[in-house]
Amino acid sequence: MAQRLLVIEDEPTLSRLLSYNLTQEGYEVTVEDHGTAGYDRATREPFDLIVLDLMLPGMNGIDILDKLRGQGIRTPVIVLTAKNAEEDVVRGLKSGADDYITKPFGVSELLARVSAVLRRISGLAEEVQPDTAVPASTIILGQLEIYPERYEVLLGGQSINLRPKEFEVLLYLARKPGVVLTRDDLMNAVWGFDYIGGQRTVDVHVSSLRKKLELDPESVHIDSIRGVGYKLVVNKKRSPVM
Repeated sequence: MAQRLLVIEDEPTLSRLLSYNLTQEGYEVTVEDHGTAGYDRATREPFDLIVLDLMLPGMNGIDILDKLRGQGIRTPVIVLTAKNAEEDVVRGLKSGADDYITKPFGVSELLARVSAVLRRISGLAEEVQPDTAVPASTIILGQLEIYPERYEVLLGGQSINLRPKEFEVLLYLARKPGVVLTRDDLMNAVWGFDYIGGQRTVDVHVSSLRKKLELDPESVHIDSIRGVGYKLVVNKKRSPVM
């Protein structure tokens, strides 16, 4: 069965170009040219990926992302941004976008990014499939509790609401507490070796994650190692439950 893609783009020429080329690649494509209509469609129907322009009538792309992620809808999203609009890129990633592409862009780049995101999501889904014989391990480090099978994090007994990629970054750091992990380590582990975006993506997610861990900074925090990467520092650490 063909993978279903939703394109939310209000510029007619670009939306037709996207629809044609994605259809030629074998995807089933639905197009919406209004933010509110696109959001409604994304909540009513299942899609494998959403291509989302940030500048839309009715409801902008950031609002759409925030609402979708707030409802627990984890459909991967590639946002389309204006050239040199770094602030929009950062806002999109913080809101839960999986990737971004700046206008103008080539068709081959778009198709490569769509394919890469779908492969990553497919691989992640296979990894987290429940196994009744060997359940996913809970990680407990001091006051930090991570439940991979539920995408749930508790700090000092209080739940922390993390975006999917923030959760995956924290999980990777928590599996090697106290170990300095490079940006490349995190990029490859969370986004995949074929991710086309830059290391700025890692920094944005770590920055957002740090703010959410401020609930109990004396228990756990993320240190920056200048020019290298990051490490998770945990006080009163207990061994992970296997």
